[in-house]
Amino acid sequence: MAGTSPRLVLASTSASRLSILRSAGVEPEVAPSGVDEDAVVAALHNPSPDDVVRALATAKARSVAQDYLPDNTSEQLPEGLVVVGADSMLLIDGELQGKPHTEEETIRRWRNQRGRTAELITGHAMMADSLVFTEVSRTRIQFAQATDEDIAAYAATGEPFGCAGAFTLEALGGWFIDRIEGDPSSVIGLSLPVLRRGLTVFGFHVSQFWNR
Repeated sequence: MAGTSPRLVLASTSASRLSILRSAGVEPEVAPSGVDEDAVVAALHNPSPDDVVRALATAKARSVAQDYLPDNTSEQLPEGLVVVGADSMLLIDGELQGKPHTEEETIRRWRNQRGRTAELITGHAMMADSLVFTEVSRTRIQFAQATDEDIAAYAATGEPFGCAGAFTLEALGGWFIDRIEGDPSSVIGLSLPVLRRGLTVFGFHVSQFWNR
């Protein structure tokens, strides 16, 4: 595969994940997966947190990969095509939390997590040819002791509604993150080190995907 002119397909409409790739010199094709996330999780038997995010990332990648198969009988993607799926959740109090979706839920979560440490877990699934690569990255997050006023103001912006853990690192939410231990790109939504390792397994060099 290393000799081809490769394409990367992002199985997500996340603006944060797209911005990570663009900042790293890659202009991917963007394809929403349309996966029923609740159904994927419900089908798992006694899953660990890693199992959950890995299964969701894989389901997203598989859903989009189906649209690129040359025919209904083939299970092999076109040469040089790489599909990437990802899913992030916050692990706190032994429970996984996804997107808050509403102002009220954002406020509730932030009142619980301020001043505390949690883990942002991101599952990655990459597909190329007939191969699948998966990996989960974990990053520790130290939340600031945000005031009630700042929490309410942040929630009112709507920014955290579509973000795992009800925060962003790269935008307004960055004011309320005191420290991270791990990969910052993973916290934003897509780990560049994980993607590099997956591409290497597939026989690619990351520089093959850079905009020329």
